[in-house]
Amino acid sequence: MNYIWGFMILVSVITAIFTGRVDETVNAVFEGAQSSVSTLISFAGVMCFWCGLMKIAERSGISQFICRIISPVVNRLFPGSSEAARQHISMNITANLLGMGNAATPMGMLAAEELDRENPNPEIPSVNMCMLVVLNTTAFQFVPSTIIALRAAAGSISPVSIIIPIWFASAVAVTAGILSVKTMGRFICAT
Repeated sequence: MNYIWGFMILVSVITAIFTGRVDETVNAVFEGAQSSVSTLISFAGVMCFWCGLMKIAERSGISQFICRIISPVVNRLFPGSSEAARQHISMNITANLLGMGNAATPMGMLAAEELDRENPNPEIPSVNMCMLVVLNTTAFQFVPSTIIALRAAAGSISPVSIIIPIWFASAVAVTAGILSVKTMGRFICAT
């Protein structure tokens, strides 16, 4: 990948030299760097806010309440998994529902470790492991905080106006993912 990026940079510099746009290229590099740093700082602030809300949700019992609500769905989607795995899966899904993909990652990793311990054939991922990856990747979000933060950092007039389209797209993606794992998982995953 480094070679590809290096090649693209080299081609850009050579093109700038031959077209007489070296000044414009240098200015674009510095403007891009400045823009990325300011976007990162804005994004970090919003992420800190949402991570704080996630901690409040955990300590107040809201996360556990959501886990109890979604436990029948988790039990159905992950048959035969252990209680520890289902707990981590529920927390992962809860964090994703609240739009905290970064907070969901550790729980997803713990869930994957538990599911791997239960896997009868460690060479091939189990259907439950495939389901975890699909659910974590498609992740339905009630509050898509990452996208909202990026839109706010980019100066959007209404950064939350994308919530309904994201709900629709997420619902379609989750449904397609679940159906794919349920139909094809038996053929390509360990049982």
